[in-house]
Amino acid sequence: MKYKVTLNGKTYEVVVEKGEAIVAKEYEAVAPQAPQASVAPIAAPVAQAAPAQTASAGANATVAPLSGTIANVPAKVGQAVKKGTPIVVIEAMKMENEIVAAKDGTITNIFVSKGQAVATGDALFELA
Repeated sequence: MKYKVTLNGKTYEVVVEKGEAIVAKEYEAVAPQAPQASVAPIAAPVAQAAPAQTASAGANATVAPLSGTIANVPAKVGQAVKKGTPIVVIEAMKMENEIVAAKDGTITNIFVSKGQAVATGDALFELA
């Protein structure tokens, strides 16, 4: 069998017979030139605005760290919570991610509900 093998810019014609390989010819490899097609200029990417938070979300609002769907909201407005208490559960890529209270406090507002899609940076809840 005769094969052409290109290695480090050189092309080799190799003859293989009964498990032995013999180099038949060696020459410089030249890459074929691709036809040049006229390409329309690509528009510059448009900068995306920061995710909009709910109008009533204040400085104490916790935002979504990832995009996904709200799987559960185990906490209620007015509930006193300790640091680390799960407030919202976001499902993303078939994994549930608990979003917890960053500090002790009382939940003053929850901006999402079960089944709602959220994007990174959307306001989830607010603690006082």
